[in-house]
Amino acid sequence: MSEETDVSHDDEQAPRAQGRWARAQQWLARAKGSTGHERSTLEIIGKSTLAASASWYVAHNLMDAQTPAFAPFSAVLIMQVTIYQSLLQALRYLAAVVAGVSVQAGLGFLAGPDLLTFVLVALIALIIGRWRQLGVQGLQVTTAAFFAFSTYVSATGTPQRLEHLGQILVLVGIGCGIGVLINLTVLPPMRYRGAEESIRALAHSLCDLIDDIHPALREGDMDEERTRHWRRRAATLGPLVAQARSALHTAVESRYYNPRRLLPGRWGHEDFSGYSELVDALERVTHQFTSMTRTLHQWPQDEEGEECRGFLRDYADLLEALSGVTRQLSLVDERQLADQLRELHRANEAAQRKRTELVENTRGTSLPLSDPSRPYGILLSEAVRLLAEAQHTHDTLQYTVEKAARTGELQERAAR
Repeated sequence: MSEETDVSHDDEQAPRAQGRWARAQQWLARAKGSTGHERSTLEIIGKSTLAASASWYVAHNLMDAQTPAFAPFSAVLIMQVTIYQSLLQALRYLAAVVAGVSVQAGLGFLAGPDLLTFVLVALIALIIGRWRQLGVQGLQVTTAAFFAFSTYVSATGTPQRLEHLGQILVLVGIGCGIGVLINLTVLPPMRYRGAEESIRALAHSLCDLIDDIHPALREGDMDEERTRHWRRRAATLGPLVAQARSALHTAVESRYYNPRRLLPGRWGHEDFSGYSELVDALERVTHQFTSMTRTLHQWPQDEEGEECRGFLRDYADLLEALSGVTRQLSLVDERQLADQLRELHRANEAAQRKRTELVENTRGTSLPLSDPSRPYGILLSEAVRLLAEAQHTHDTLQYTVEKAARTGELQERAAR
């Protein structure tokens, strides 16, 4: 019985192991084939390992420090996704460590290494650590103070204590310096791809929602469960907007102090202003779609008749054309933006024609457009706003392409 159980357990474990290995291979393939999250993760791990190893070599092999671990720990701690953040966190971390060591040194030499001194060190370090300017590094004030107190207690004599406390500051400075230097010189991060991917994810989710709505409107199939589902999906677009803004902020920040800005071509002129306006436009579209799905969810059951069905069919045609616009935005790529702009222009023109047809066909009916308690006027207003945002998005991307072309021409002239 025991042998049969073991065999059965092994049979179950084998597929699981194969599945984990397959997922690991897929993860590595994504890291190799794209500049997304997986690639960034490998870069951070590799650079952190290099920074930690170099810091340990300097602290342990060259300096023969008493506590060499401070250097590699500091190097890894300040290794961030952008050079700007590495510099900022390095300065904050240095300030936190200096504050913690200074508190311990001042109280230690005044009151001695007893329990009351430790209580005072902890209290003052915790208060300083709450300073807003230290940000996430505020906790390091307490950490540094505790390590300094431990070093202070284990040392014998004032000269040795001063040497050990000063060595902590030197090791932290070395680790921070090596970490920033490696992040600056080894594959300095430029996160423009993360911004593009977040925008594509947002536009793709919006496109999927539209593709679910317009066939149902055309068929007049709007039961409460379906429209409630649309409304819930529209509400989930808000977090995607926040993610796109965060990725865009990281992309903009990655340009600060980045040596890639000195290289010719795209690295030098990319300012993400077009992407910023694109995220703003998509955010407004999500708000309008939230309003539209709420209106559809509250669709009165007594709204029927040929004019009502005709309105829904025309509205479905408009949404289908608008889906073509969002589909182009879900493929946005800075390297192919000029070609994609032509497709976006055609999709936008088709959507504008459908809007004109909707407005003209609606005017020839007896539908109560001015009655705020009926859905027709609200949906018509949302359609006008949606198409206005589509036109604004097209104009914004066109301006971005033209600006990039002018910048490239200026760079070529300067190179001559």
